[in-house]
Amino acid sequence: MTPTTTRKAKASDLPQVLEMIHALAAFHGDTATLDLETLQKEAQQWVHIIVAEQGDTLVGYATMLPLAQLQFGARGYDIHHMFVREGLRGMGVGKALIARCVEHAQAQGCKYVMVGTTPDNVAAQAAYSACGFERRDGAAPRFLYRI
Repeated sequence: MTPTTTRKAKASDLPQVLEMIHALAAFHGDTATLDLETLQKEAQQWVHIIVAEQGDTLVGYATMLPLAQLQFGARGYDIHHMFVREGLRGMGVGKALIARCVEHAQAQGCKYVMVGTTPDNVAAQAAYSACGFERRDGAAPRFLYRI
C-alpha cells in the first residue's frame, strides 16, 4: 500500500477536490451546485483545503473555516468537510487529514478545532473520538438568515 501524505491543496488539485465535494454531497443525499470557478475563488479567499494523496492520486480532502470565541480571545477552525474516497476508508486517510488540520490550527495559534457530523454517521463519530475530539451534546438551536 502506498503511504498517505497530506498537504495544502494546490490550484491544480481543485478539479479532483471538486469531484470529491460532489461525491460527499451525494453521500448525504444532496446535489452539489458548486462549480470549479467558484471553488477556485473560495480556495483563494475563504476556505483552507487540505488534501490527502497516495502517490499522484488524491484520496481525500478536508476543508477548514475560521472560527472565533471572542469572549475568550480564542481562535479556532471548523473542519467543515472531510471526505475519503470509498475503498480507502478505515485505512488511516481520515486520521492523517485530521492530524494535518490540527497541525495547521496549532501553527495559526488556534486554541481549538471543531467538527460536526450527522447523528447517523457513527463511523465518523468514532473516528473523531479516536483522534481526541470530545463529543459535545446539547448544542443550542441555530438560526439562518438568507441573504
